[in-house]
Amino acid sequence: MKWILGLCCLILPALSQAQFNPFARTDWRVMKTQWSAQDEENFSRFVARLGAAVENRLCDTVKNCLKSDANPYYSSDPAGLVYYADCADLPYFLRAYFAWKNGLPMSVASRVSARPVAGNTGDIRYTPQGNYVTGRFDVIAGNGRKRFAFIENIEDYDFGNLMLATRYPNAVALLNGTITSSTLSATFRMMGTEDGKLYADFYPVKLTRYSVRPGTVIYDPNGHVAVVYKITADGQVYYIDSHPDNTLTSGMYNPKFERSNPYQGAGFKNFRPLTLVDARQDSSGAYVGGRVVGAKNTALPYYSLEQFFGTNPDPDGKWSKGRFVYNGRDVDYYEYLRIMMANGELRIDPLVDMQVMVRDLCVNLKDRVQAVDVAVQSGVQNKPHPERLPYNIYGTTGEWEQWASPSRDARLKVSFANLLIQIRSMVQRHSVGDPTIVYRGNNLRGDLLSIYQREATSCQFAYRNSSGVSVPMNLEQARQRVFDMSFDPYHCAELRWGAKTSQELASCRDNQNKRAWYAAERWLRYQTDRTYDARMDYSLGELTGPKPGVGVANPPDVDIVRFLQTGVRRH
Repeated sequence: MKWILGLCCLILPALSQAQFNPFARTDWRVMKTQWSAQDEENFSRFVARLGAAVENRLCDTVKNCLKSDANPYYSSDPAGLVYYADCADLPYFLRAYFAWKNGLPMSVASRVSARPVAGNTGDIRYTPQGNYVTGRFDVIAGNGRKRFAFIENIEDYDFGNLMLATRYPNAVALLNGTITSSTLSATFRMMGTEDGKLYADFYPVKLTRYSVRPGTVIYDPNGHVAVVYKITADGQVYYIDSHPDNTLTSGMYNPKFERSNPYQGAGFKNFRPLTLVDARQDSSGAYVGGRVVGAKNTALPYYSLEQFFGTNPDPDGKWSKGRFVYNGRDVDYYEYLRIMMANGELRIDPLVDMQVMVRDLCVNLKDRVQAVDVAVQSGVQNKPHPERLPYNIYGTTGEWEQWASPSRDARLKVSFANLLIQIRSMVQRHSVGDPTIVYRGNNLRGDLLSIYQREATSCQFAYRNSSGVSVPMNLEQARQRVFDMSFDPYHCAELRWGAKTSQELASCRDNQNKRAWYAAERWLRYQTDRTYDARMDYSLGELTGPKPGVGVANPPDVDIVRFLQTGVRRH
């Protein structure tokens, strides 16, 4: 089945009141021993429906999306469900919520450790050689005498004695804390080849429209996680992702999601199918006891390491030298993905691509408005600036993790840079007669410029300055100041949005020290790569220029207007 999602596909099969009743309480009753193909299809439709609501701005947080008409199960939710998930929690929360509502088994990797290889140390979220599962728990019903058993040592573990504190697990308790507190972005940082008793929850998929589908997870090795909700006929992949403030945003897949060492597990992966074994049915028809096992990779028709090593792997095993070849032609990974995601032979209308890329940037900018507004409402910008930056601005905790935006801003900058790269490539490919590029006019750069100016001007948004006054902006203005937008939560709203004129800055109350921090952080703002293994805890006096692995002297070119007007990129 091809995952072409029209409105008809966004409606889950009707569930009768009799079907709903068993799951209206807090208990999680497993009524089926395994996920069927129909269950997987229904899960995809569930995610697609939520994603469409986010895309159309009908909801913008995990809570208000799951409490809206986008969620067909909401009416049966008991009181007390919190509906919170950050980026790493979101795939698990959606999967577990759906499993609960449909009486399906669930198992979660509760603990991971760094793979025991040389140099694989540091923050487990950013290990250079990835992680492996060292503990997990199954959501199953017991006899009321024993507790959740976390697997500490697989060789000593007695699967037959896994029981729960109650006859049926409490779904609200699991979703509010047990599952989300157990899942980290580090859980996704593994290739997915692990399919033994301590199996990886996800497996890497072959890049096809059959296997990459709504509900597929995207892992960015820079520590971010997203969930696919739509794939268009021309091969564009769209995702939803959540953030520490519980906001839900949508976006289009592009090089802002990097490739990396396969052991880091970057890319597309699906939940491993699960089966409950050795269980018995009680008088209600629910399954009690037993254990949950994950499907072996050899049993998964779309299991593949292709996205890591290419269609033509390097003979010496170097992943970065693997080639992606389509119809005898070498293409880069991102082009290959789009070719394989297209419904039929890929044909690209550059005018349509310009429109969708600019609209995606517009969505990202509007999402940033909300993120900065929430930070400002917290009052963090009124606090004194710390004497040092966090050890690493991209991977930290506390106020910085909650209110700063270095990773979000880096993805935005990459998207602006990618717009120029993609448009320049299409113009060049059209000039040499590439049949993939379909354009029937006589002034491609001129037509592209017209569309960009129209879309950029119509993308209107506003931020609220320090005096509470709304300051209007559009996308082209944002492009011109994207490397001036501060990611630092201790800066005023005006600096967060890259204000330069004395008139716009007049309402900013930042003192001389904060202004000096803003000037010194420009090296970090110019950087689009998110380097999680670099030391960044510099003082103001130390941040005098780019440091080893930290910051760059000049930002990359994002001047799409200059290129379309002159055909020349900045050097």
